[in-house]
Amino acid sequence: MKKLLRKGFLFRLKPSVDVKPRLANYVGAGRFLWNKVLALNLARLENKQNLLWYPEMSFWLTLWKKSEEYGFLKEPPSQALQQKLRDLEKAFKDAFDKKQPLKRIPKFKRKGMSDTLRYPQGFKLDERNRRVFLPKIGWISYRKSRSIKGEPKNITLSRKGKYWYISIQTEYEKEIPLHPSNSMLGIDMGIKRFATLSNPHFSQGSGKIWSICFPRFQGALLEMVTTIPCKISLKSRKTSCST
Repeated sequence: MKKLLRKGFLFRLKPSVDVKPRLANYVGAGRFLWNKVLALNLARLENKQNLLWYPEMSFWLTLWKKSEEYGFLKEPPSQALQQKLRDLEKAFKDAFDKKQPLKRIPKFKRKGMSDTLRYPQGFKLDERNRRVFLPKIGWISYRKSRSIKGEPKNITLSRKGKYWYISIQTEYEKEIPLHPSNSMLGIDMGIKRFATLSNPHFSQGSGKIWSICFPRFQGALLEMVTTIPCKISLKSRKTSCST
């Protein structure tokens, strides 16, 4: 049986001195866009208005790009900013999803704490020459610590301290072997016993039930069995117990 898996590969970038400020501007624009739209949605929640979803978010992004005040949003790749809006939309959907166990309202991103930008498309990877192509940036070398497996699906640019990193998410198929056995085993978890198994193959005597004690209780009992005789011997003979 084949199963589709996704895996991430993290590498450290080696950008030039001229490229580092541009990367910082792109990441900063993505952080500004997240906080700007998040503030609008929080204000709408407070006023009991409908939230802005991706179509409305994208509409405002287009208007902001044409304005003089927010014209810097034209510098980063458009697909990266659009992906930032999609991530924010998903965060709001998860916040109001009853099936999510740890649901919460999205938070504002701070400089130095959430410096990330994801490229869903437009990137290229040259493993042989250890370089990656980012839209509006060009080719950047990276430290190849291992080979990637699968087809690259997206790349996330991030900054930690003074270093820049890329996380390449790949997708590949993996053969999952099936167990040759066709038998079934029932397990009942309990309080008195750790587990009770129901299977004729584990029969003891005339019954067909095999129980497993709690490992920690079993260990404590074994320790008592080995130490109590020593304590009794010490009290009776007032001598040390030799092992």
